[in-house]
Amino acid sequence: MTTTIPGAYLHPKLDVRLLHDLIHPTRELWTPRELRDLTSTVAAELTTPLLDVLAYDPGRRWWARLGLTEGVELWLLSWLPGQGTEAHDHGGASGSFTVLTGELHEDYRYPGGPIRSAARPVGSALGFGAGRAHRVVNRGEVGAASVHAYSPPLVPTREYASLADIPDLIPPLPARRLSLERLSVLTEQEGP
Repeated sequence: MTTTIPGAYLHPKLDVRLLHDLIHPTRELWTPRELRDLTSTVAAELTTPLLDVLAYDPGRRWWARLGLTEGVELWLLSWLPGQGTEAHDHGGASGSFTVLTGELHEDYRYPGGPIRSAARPVGSALGFGAGRAHRVVNRGEVGAASVHAYSPPLVPTREYASLADIPDLIPPLPARRLSLERLSVLTEQEGP
């Protein structure tokens, strides 16, 4: 990671003017809509540098941190066929993801609601608030990639045995207001 603008870390291959304009280092919290706009713009406008960063790991989902401020973290994830997440929430953080390549399948649930399913093809973008749990998997025959953003950054996820097990209310975990330097160290250790 390189510090290229005050208050933000950007991936060296994405140290471009557009991302400088999008990342807003002084914004403390991002709404689900702002996160969706960020991931969809990055996926649509920075496709070539994203593909230069992209890698696949047959042992686990692969990821690279694209950007980090005290208000948002931005990631690129890859998914080989069959790779996916466990059912989880984002601990009170808002989030977004946009499918860059391939297709992902998402099962999701709001507390007290039914479990829903959706195919997420290339270009699909969604933002979500704190009260949502989901499971994402690549059910296709080719690799997939997606751009993700979360605000506030580095809020731990909670995993569930299944989406049926999420509580009627997903309480937020305490957000850690940490310096950019500390956030950078922790995201290198923990990933998305």
